[in-house]
Amino acid sequence: MRRLLILSCLFFFLGTTVSMAAETVKPGKFSGGEAFELPKWFKSTFLDINDDIAEAAGSGKRLMLYFHQNGCPYCAKFVNENLTDKKTVDYLAKHFDSIDINMWGDREVTGLDGKHYNEKTFSAKLNVWFTPTVLFFDEKGNIALRINGYYPKEKFLIALRYVAEKKNTELTFSDYYKQFSETKQPGKLIAESMFVKPAYDLSKLKQQNKPLALLFEEANCKGCEQLHNVSLKDKDTLDILKQFNIVQLDRWAETPVIDLDGKMTTAKKLADKLQIAFAPSAVLYDKGVEVIRIEAFLKSFHVQSVFDYVLTGSYKTETSFQRYIEHRAAAIRQQGKNVNIWK
Repeated sequence: MRRLLILSCLFFFLGTTVSMAAETVKPGKFSGGEAFELPKWFKSTFLDINDDIAEAAGSGKRLMLYFHQNGCPYCAKFVNENLTDKKTVDYLAKHFDSIDINMWGDREVTGLDGKHYNEKTFSAKLNVWFTPTVLFFDEKGNIALRINGYYPKEKFLIALRYVAEKKNTELTFSDYYKQFSETKQPGKLIAESMFVKPAYDLSKLKQQNKPLALLFEEANCKGCEQLHNVSLKDKDTLDILKQFNIVQLDRWAETPVIDLDGKMTTAKKLADKLQIAFAPSAVLYDKGVEVIRIEAFLKSFHVQSVFDYVLTGSYKTETSFQRYIEHRAAAIRQQGKNVNIWK
């Protein structure tokens, strides 16, 4: 009897061990990160931002702060494509002092308020959510232009001209960019079945349980084609986006829209009001309150992350979008799925 009991316990233990082993999930792989090396011509300073602005002004220049993080593929693209382009580099050298900030770094920074920070807390102070983020300061310490994310080199050069020519005192960047945009007329956009059908009443949509996303696009837009043909063909992306009310608007069209306040407007006027200067751009709302935007080039994983940040309500507890991305990637990998941030 005792032997039988021992054998039963042994079989139970072995069965439990096999069951636990079967339930163990091997973490998925992480890929897509890319190393990069900053150009030698970036200025080395004591990172006293007021002094840096004054020194740049004394040379007839303005200050550019470039925020980055290790392994960021968008930062690598910015450095390896934009900052190796001779036309861009020559223009930067003539009109700007360029300084880098590692958003997770520990170097001491003296902010515009005279207080001392490290790079990490300084980045948080300036609400740096994406990398690269580029801030341009005027002579008085005001932000003349902010770029949240990666701009292709042609558009980045337009941004440099906008700041160097001090056009920020005359008009918004979105208004300035209109004269350079290849698409100034409405055209046929790439439709998706999950998009909200007209008529568009944003005041009613904001009252629904779903969060709201306004997607501004242009006809013949390469970035828009990338979004539809790659990101919106990805099952993981679709699973998240289907839980939103998504209103697709032609940035240049006179499409009637009732805005969030219940006032009649048009897609073009709404885009102007929101200062939309990149296509595609997405403005995400939760219960009628803007939470976050996509206003630069993003690939599928980061498109998913932006929408999921709002959908899950994570923005209420995690103020650092980059930390949220890290946590989301780790959670996906723990399910045994691979994470490619450059997909």
